[in-house]
Amino acid sequence: MKSITIHGMDDELDQLIRKKAAEEQKSLNKTIKGLLEEALGVRPSKDHREEFSDLFGTWSTADRQQFEQATEDLRRVDPEDWK
Repeated sequence: MKSITIHGMDDELDQLIRKKAAEEQKSLNKTIKGLLEEALGVRPSKDHREEFSDLFGTWSTADRQQFEQATEDLRRVDPEDWK
């Protein structure tokens, strides 16, 4: 394994990396490696949709089934409508 030293990192970037590492309960090394992997496309970035669920809401399986049943007729095409 190779080691890399980063010189001249500004305080703001240092604090952001440290904050991210603390939030994810990971070491600085693992956090930086993960950020590099995402940025370089080695590992796909995380799906952040769940972070917005409180703003948009989510449907349970029962909710989805109820919606599907209520809108079932809307998926039927009557050929007479197209004459």
